[in-house]
Formats: sequence, structure tokens, C-alpha cells
Amino acid sequence: MSLNNDSGVCSPWLSSGSDCGDVDTPLTEQSLLLNDGDVENAVPQSHQHILVVGGLGFIGSHTCWELAKAGYNVIIIDNLSNAFNSVYKRLEAMVADHYQKTSGRRPSLNFFKADYRDKQTMTAVLEAYESPLGFALDSVESPIPRRSKIAGVIHFAAHKSVGESIKQPLKYYANNVSGLIDFCSLLGDFGIKAFVFSSSATVYGTVADIKVPLREEYCSQDRTVFVDDDGKQKAILNDLAHADPEWKITALRYFNPIGCDESGLLGEDPRDAATNLIPIILRVITGVQPTINIYGDDYDTKDGTAVRDYIHVTDLARGHLAALKSRTEKGFKVYNLGTGTGHSVLEVVAAMERVANVKIPTQLVGRRAGDVGMCVAKPSRAQEELGWRTEKSLETCCHDVWRVLELDRVAKQEALANYCEIGVGSGVVCRRDLATEQRVKETSVTMSPVEESLATEPLATERH
Repeated sequence: MSLNNDSGVCSPWLSSGSDCGDVDTPLTEQSLLLNDGDVENAVPQSHQHILVVGGLGFIGSHTCWELAKAGYNVIIIDNLSNAFNSVYKRLEAMVADHYQKTSGRRPSLNFFKADYRDKQTMTAVLEAYESPLGFALDSVESPIPRRSKIAGVIHFAAHKSVGESIKQPLKYYANNVSGLIDFCSLLGDFGIKAFVFSSSATVYGTVADIKVPLREEYCSQDRTVFVDDDGKQKAILNDLAHADPEWKITALRYFNPIGCDESGLLGEDPRDAATNLIPIILRVITGVQPTINIYGDDYDTKDGTAVRDYIHVTDLARGHLAALKSRTEKGFKVYNLGTGTGHSVLEVVAAMERVANVKIPTQLVGRRAGDVGMCVAKPSRAQEELGWRTEKSLETCCHDVWRVLELDRVAKQEALANYCEIGVGSGVVCRRDLATEQRVKETSVTMSPVEESLATEPLATERH
């Protein structure tokens, strides 16, 4: 199928950096004289391509940003079911600005709006990044193996809502299990066998409540049958790595990602309302929600509220780079990505109060079914084997999300000036700026609810 965009350009639907010529970069071609490991070492990091599926979500977008800063060419796949086109535009601007201020080759940043389960589209994308391998003496008895310029894949495209998974199990099996099987099969066809899978600490279940930091062994993946959907995914990957020793598969178990990039330009802005603690705190601070519900104050913790391991999303994103760069052995491996330190709900609220200099109202309600009192990582395996460790504190997380709100206020003031005009007499005439309207049409950019409200909100009435 054709990958042309609406303008007829031969590059992917949305791209920056190099255009379609980037796909044919000679330095990324594989030599028949090199084996897989040699190729990975021979190709400069700044010329390697990383495919990120679900790359415009909260964690995915921050990972794409860290990859681009590290010099990787980034290929983003996202169907925008829970993200916005505008996230890509912000990434594009951030990468351009970064490389204007630093030396070195600016990597490409390409985006395909697609579902990773769409085999026809994904095949076309992967074909665009194939490396020619020369010829075989007998193409029937010795077919030429397919090789790709894509050095690795990071998978963020799984559905993750526990409540929705209970109500719509087939939707979750279709995307998270069947989709993963077909996707890995397709990657294998193209010789792409370096795979990083985004997982979650929820796999520990009630084991998390043993009140000590959790080791990876507390939830073994050496079994084929799991009752939870996330476990099924990792069992599939474990079985795949055992069956085909050429695969290098890394499952990263996240604990509680919070914060945002220090620039304030990337944040947590899903289409569906986020139900995590920090987004709820921000909704209370901005008056969207009256209070924060505290689900239980009778846990065996220092203040009675639940304790979680809150990790800055930038630290988490850099964990993916470490998994790509530092793992040398093939096979399947699991790593916890957390700080190793727990904070209670009340401690997080207090930290945000200090940063915002406001009192945040809370309301005590009963425990939720299935909640555990403590869930904290033991991240020593990632520290020792990947050379990765967290750098950012809870206070830093709060400062960074507060910066997003501050920038939103500035953007709102600028938007009101740019998008609205004062009417004559006692009324107000509001309009969206025509240049912005045209930009939206030309680039097919979908605005997030925040951007949409800024584009149409009137100025305060000014009487003449």
C-alpha cells in the first residue's frame, strides 16, 4: 500500500528531519559479511531507527523525546485512540529546537497514524525500512533473509484500564494478546528481533502487600498460563524467546509514573480522563473537581494511606533506552523500573501543596476492592545489569507538572489574544483564528480538549 501523505510527498504521513531519503541512508544498510551483533555495533547509534508503537501517549511520547535527544531516528505508530496529533507536533518542534542548540546530526522523527494490528499498513511501514542484502545463489533453497534498518521496537500499544478490561474482555484479548502475537510474527518476518515491552507492577497482584520492595522473581514468567492479561503477554514473549534464540526481549515493569518533561511541553493528556493520583490533584487545583478521595486510611503504613513507588516519567523513559543499549545477551528478561522508595497518598498531596502553595481538599472514603497497602519496587537488577537508576525526586515531579499548569496559563492568555476579537458595543465576538483553522486543515491536527477550549474561549466582555 502507498504511504504517501495528503500532499503527495513520499515521506511517511507526518515526518520531520530527513524525508523519504532517510530510509535509504547507506550507513544503515547491513553487509552480508556481518552477523546480527556486528551490524548493531557497526551502525552508529545516530543512524539507528527505533520503532515505537503507541508512541504519542504519556510514557510513549516522553520515550520518543529521549530517543531523539540520544540521536536515534524515531518511527512512531499510534492510532490516536487515546492520544492527540498535537503531541507529535510538539515533539517535532522540541526536536528541531534541541538540535538547533546542539551540535550533531538531527535524527528523523516520522509518524504513521495506524493501528499496530493493521498488518497491511504495518507491512508497508516495515518494507520502507528494509535493508537490501544483495542476492542468493539459489533463492528457492536459500531464500534471502529479510533485514531491517529498525534496530529495535518499543511496545506501548496495549490497553491498560483494569475496569474496562473486566467489562470488555474480548477487546483486551484482541488488542493485547492476539495483536501482540501477530505483531511479533510480522517483526520476525523482517528480522526485527529486539523488543522492549511496557509492563506494569500490577502483575504482582496481592503479592505486593508483603510490605517489602518487590523483586522480579516474586512474579515468575517461566509459566505459560496466567490468569491476568498482562501475564499472558509476557508468557507469549517468554515462550517466543525460548523457541527462537535470536530474539532479545525485555519486559519493563513500571510502578507509578508521574511528572512530565522539565520543559513543560509534554505532559499527561489522554483522550480519556486520567484516573491517576497526580492528574486528579491537578483537576482539584484547577477547580475541575472539588476534592480528592482518599481510599482508606487504615493500611499498615506510616499515615494509614496507601504507599506507591512514584517514578518520574523521564527516568522511566530513559529506562527504555538503557534496555535497548545495555542488554547484550539474547532471550527474555524482566526488569523493575522504580525508585525503590515509597510515598503515601497524603505525602504526594502534601508535596504538591508545597509546590503550588495551595491547600488541596481531601475526603476520606472506604478502601477500594483489590487495592493493596504498599507496592514498591526493588530496582537493583536494572541498576546492576542495565546501568540505569532514577535521578528525579517526588518534589521534582511536582515542580514539573506545576510548570505545565503555569505554561497553560500563559498559553491561554496568548490564545485569547490570538483567537478572539473584541466586538463593537456591549457584546463580544469570538472566532478561531483563520491561520490556525487553515493549519488544522492542512496538517489534520486534532486538538486536545485543552487546546480546543483555548481556541474558542472568549475574552472577558469589554464595554465601549
